[in-house]
Amino acid sequence: MTTRNDCLALDAQDSLAPLRDQFALPEGVIYLDGNSLGARPVAALERARAVIAQEWGDGLIRSWNSAGWRDLPQRLGDRLAGLIGAGEGEVVITDTTSINLFKVLGAALRVQATRAPERRVIVSESSNFPTDLYIAEGLMDLLQQGYSLRLVDSPQALAQAIDQDVAVVMLTHVNYKTGYMHDMQATTTLIHECGALAVWDLAHSAGAVPVDLRQAGADYAIGCTYKYLNGGPGSQAFVWVSPQLCDLVTQPLSGWFGHARQFDMASGYEPSRGIARYLCGTQPITSLAMVECGLDIFAQTDMASLRRKSLALTDLFIALVEERCAAHDLKLITPREHARRGSHVSFEHPQGYAVIQALIAQGVIGDYREPRIMRFGFTPLYTSFTEVFDAVQILGDILDQKTWAHAQFQVRHSVT
Repeated sequence: MTTRNDCLALDAQDSLAPLRDQFALPEGVIYLDGNSLGARPVAALERARAVIAQEWGDGLIRSWNSAGWRDLPQRLGDRLAGLIGAGEGEVVITDTTSINLFKVLGAALRVQATRAPERRVIVSESSNFPTDLYIAEGLMDLLQQGYSLRLVDSPQALAQAIDQDVAVVMLTHVNYKTGYMHDMQATTTLIHECGALAVWDLAHSAGAVPVDLRQAGADYAIGCTYKYLNGGPGSQAFVWVSPQLCDLVTQPLSGWFGHARQFDMASGYEPSRGIARYLCGTQPITSLAMVECGLDIFAQTDMASLRRKSLALTDLFIALVEERCAAHDLKLITPREHARRGSHVSFEHPQGYAVIQALIAQGVIGDYREPRIMRFGFTPLYTSFTEVFDAVQILGDILDQKTWAHAQFQVRHSVT
C-alpha cells in the first residue's frame, strides 16, 4: 500500500520538482487539467506587460521590425521543433488547430489529386476530437468533388479501413478521451503502404510524450500550444509539413503573411518557399509572445525525463484509484500499457459529471467528457506525487459520501 509519506519521498527525489516554481499555481488547488489548459508560467505576466507597455506602447508599429514581431511564428516554431522531432525551419506557430488542420488537409488532398485522383476517401476515428471531423466535413462540402469521410470505431479497425480509395488518414496521436496513444511510426508505415498520406494531430502529445515526426515518416502534423506547452488560453497552434511535401502545393488559406514577398503588395499570390507558406494573416502578437514563456521552461529539461515522470504519475494514480475506490463503479478506459498511454488518465463513472464538479469544489480540478468520462491530466513540469495521493483520497471521500449527489453538482455548465 502506497502512503502519503511514500509520495513525499518521491517528490523529494524528483529532479523536475524545482520547475514547479516557474508556474503560478493557486494555493489549495490540485490542478489535474493541464491536458486541457496548461498552467500559467510566472514569466508570462511580465512578458505580456512588456509587449503591451514597451513593444506596442513605445515601439508602436516599429516593433514589427525592432521587436521581431514579423518573424515570431518561425522563431517560436524553431524552438518547438525539437519537442516533436522536426528540423529547423519546418514549424510555424500560427492560427488555431482547426484552421491549421484545414490548411494541411486541403494541401494533402491537393497532393493526392495529382498523384492518385481516384482516391476520394478520408479515414479517421469516430472518437477523434470533434473539430477534426467537422473540419473534414466542411472541407469536403466546400470542394464538392465526391470526397467522403470513413470513420473507424477502434484503432484495430484502421488497417482494414485503409484501401485503394483512401487519400488521407487523419488521426490524433493521443486520444482526447481515453489517452490511447498510437504507434506513430508503425501506423504511418501502414498508411504509406496503402498509398495514402498521414495527417497527425498532436494536441495531446506535444510537450507530453516524445514525438519524432521525421523518424516516423509523417506527412503533416498540427497541434496546440495551450495544453502541455502552457502557452495560455487559446494560444496559437503549430503546423509542420514534411519537407518532401511542403512546396508541392499551395495550402488553401493563401494570406499575405504566406506570400514570398509580402511587402511587394502584388495583386497575385506567390507562396513562400517552405513552411512559411502555411502562414496566413497578421499574427496576434500579445498572445503569440507568451507561448515563448512555456517553451523557455521546456528548454530546461528533456522529453525523456518528462515521459518517465508522466508514466510514474499516471501509474500511481491508476493504482491508488483502484485501491482507494475499489468499492465504487469506476471503469478505467486508459491503456495500462506504457507504449499506448499518453499523459492523462480517464475513468468512467455513471455520475462522472457530478463527481468532477464535486472534486472541483474541493480544489481538485479535472474535467469531464461525454459519455461518463472523468479525465485527469498529469503535467510533469508541475504535478507532484503528493498531489496525486491527495487527489485520490478526496475522490474516494466524495464517492464514499455520495457528495456528488448534491443538487449544485448536477447543474450543467457550458464548458465541462
